[in-house]
Amino acid sequence: MSVQLSSETLLKKIGENLSRVDPKQVELFIGTLMQAYEEGRTLGVVGAGRSGLVAKAFAMRLMHLGFKVFVIGETITPALEDGDILLAVSGSGDTAITVSSAQVAKRVKAKVVSVTSFRESSLATISDVLLVVSGRVQRAETDDYFSRQLLGIHEPLAPLGTLFELSVGVLLDSIVVELMRRLNVNESDMSGRHSTVQ
Repeated sequence: MSVQLSSETLLKKIGENLSRVDPKQVELFIGTLMQAYEEGRTLGVVGAGRSGLVAKAFAMRLMHLGFKVFVIGETITPALEDGDILLAVSGSGDTAITVSSAQVAKRVKAKVVSVTSFRESSLATISDVLLVVSGRVQRAETDDYFSRQLLGIHEPLAPLGTLFELSVGVLLDSIVVELMRRLNVNESDMSGRHSTVQ
């Protein structure tokens, strides 16, 4: 399969995945973020592997928009408190580190907002707000992402886990555009918060 054909196939699959996303879930997701912004709540973002990279990319854009947002696991991340939000991204919804973070967030009465492919997963079950995005067509045999990496257990080719991450990346960037509209923030405003020290 040529790179061009692979690209076309991936783009088609991403479009199909996004067409199946429930608009009501998207609206609840955006509404929850807007409320957090208006109330000055802390938003913690978590995910493992490529899902974690997608989550971090979204966290960066939320920071550019003026949200009080941190990545879980970093040294400067504050504790979540009652009313704060944990945003968790996991294709399987059963990744151990992500589910564990969500469980801790629930104990301190933070809201759990999750993005996953499986509405019956451990993560989805404990979530207050759920955004289901197709892409993961099967769950891995072991739930622990880091164990899978150490054991050399990888999923074959792009049409499995990768389609979830690509689809979620496009969806979250689309949500950023809607947040910009609702917050009346333009690109110039966001560039003022862009990192100047590299």
